[in-house]
Amino acid sequence: MHMPLQDTLGLNLLAANQHQADHNREHFDGWDLLCLNVMSSPGAGKTSLLERSLAQLAGSHAMAVLEGDMTTQLDAERLEAVGVPVVPITTGRACHLDAAMVSGGLRLLRQRLDPASLDVLWVENVGNLVCPAEFAVGEHRKVALLSVTEGEDKPLKYPVMFREADCVLITKTDLLPYLPVDVERIEAHIRQVNPRCAVIRVSATSGEGLEAWHAWLNQQLEMLRSARQAEGAVPVLVAS
Repeated sequence: MHMPLQDTLGLNLLAANQHQADHNREHFDGWDLLCLNVMSSPGAGKTSLLERSLAQLAGSHAMAVLEGDMTTQLDAERLEAVGVPVVPITTGRACHLDAAMVSGGLRLLRQRLDPASLDVLWVENVGNLVCPAEFAVGEHRKVALLSVTEGEDKPLKYPVMFREADCVLITKTDLLPYLPVDVERIEAHIRQVNPRCAVIRVSATSGEGLEAWHAWLNQQLEMLRSARQAEGAVPVLVAS
C-alpha cells in the first residue's frame, strides 16, 4: 500500500528539518553553549519570564536570544532592553520556528558576536502549543511553559508539547488565589504525559520559583559541559 502524498510530504519536511537541526546542534556543541528552546501558547509568559531570568543571570552567564514572532519585533525589543543581544526572527504565517529559520538567525547573530563566547542561547519560539514541539531546531533542552490561567487539561489535550519537554514551568502562580484551578491536578496531568520532566512552579511577577528554575538551568549547563569534557575537545565550527 502506498503512503498518501500528504503524509509523504510531511515526513520529508520533518526529515529535512531534522537534518538542519542536527547541523545546528553541531555548531552549538562546537561553540560549547547550551541552547534552550522555550515554547508555550500565546500569553503563557515566555517573554516575561525571560526578562526576569536574563536580568538575574546576566552577571554569571553570557547569553543571547533568538526571538521568534509571527509579525512584530515587540518581544525582541523588550528583551533587548534587558541588555542582552537579541536577533528577531519574523516567521510571517508560520506558527513555529524551524531549524532553517534558526540557522538564519545564527548567521545574523555571528555578525554581532562570537557564539563561542556564550554560555546560553535562548530560542523563544512562536506562541503555539502544537507545531513548535514537532520541529527541532538543534536545541539541547526543550522548556515548555503552561500558565495557571490555561486550565488543568492542557497537558492531556496537547500531549506532544509536554511529552517532548525536558522541563515544564507552571507560570503565573501569583494568580492562583484568584482562580478556580487546582495546580496539583495540572502537575498530575503533566506527569501522566511525561513522568521524566522537571516541573517547576514560577511567577515572573512575584519571583516565586525562579531560584529553582535557574538551578535547573545551571544543572543542565554543567551536565552538558561535563559530558563534552568526557568526550574530549570539540572543534569550533564555522556556521554555514
